[in-house]
Amino acid sequence: MPTFLFHDTVFGPVHSRRLGVSLGVNLLPTDSKFCNFNCIYCECGWTGHGDMPKLPPKKLVHSLLLERLQGMANEGKRLDAITFAGNGEPTIHPDFAEIIDFTLEARDRLAPGAKVVVLSNATMLHHPRVAHALRRVDQAALKLDSAIDATLQLIDGPQMPLTARQVIDRLLAFGHSYTLQTLFLRGEYAGKRVDNTTPAEVEAWLAAVQELRPKDVMVYTIDRDTPAAGLQKAPLEVLEAIAMRVERLGIPAQVSG
Repeated sequence: MPTFLFHDTVFGPVHSRRLGVSLGVNLLPTDSKFCNFNCIYCECGWTGHGDMPKLPPKKLVHSLLLERLQGMANEGKRLDAITFAGNGEPTIHPDFAEIIDFTLEARDRLAPGAKVVVLSNATMLHHPRVAHALRRVDQAALKLDSAIDATLQLIDGPQMPLTARQVIDRLLAFGHSYTLQTLFLRGEYAGKRVDNTTPAEVEAWLAAVQELRPKDVMVYTIDRDTPAAGLQKAPLEVLEAIAMRVERLGIPAQVSG
């Protein structure tokens, strides 16, 4: 199915369903996806294979972000968030920590009301500089799409050896000040049924949430076209029921259907 890429290093601002008026930062290539996951639902398409692509230099990221923030400040435009997302996993960038340092300083000067947000698949949390940078931002949204390993492998397609338990352990070591985000979906892929909304899946996931006790939880579903055919949105009422069970654990939950 058709998917899309972010063709700029700094893009927007866009109106995000979750973050409001958001200025995006893409630390990956602008002409292809680069990620250590190959999620079947990713709006950016499939992860390519081959050598490390050319990533935007930190000086370029700094200058583009500063130019956009200064322009918005001069025009008095509202900004709710500076969001690191883009064409893959942002924490892969070798200068991720330094870029976060610069972004926080620029935000404090030019857009003090905006949050700095990072959308991450949590795979790089075992790298101290990445973890330290993520602890400094206003919102680190870290992914756990399933607590059952076979389902995580099917949905997220890790490009390296990685188990659901390893992701949970990295989240535990990170602490509690983050948003746990999970995309729920149904359908078929590679001849297998895909459904992380079944009772067994939800029970295992809720047990992980109770163990992790993040600051809050965001449950959502497919919003755009996916690279894999045969996938379906999780119904809103299912998302709301899952969120209610999270709330019963004493953890705030948000639904984005």
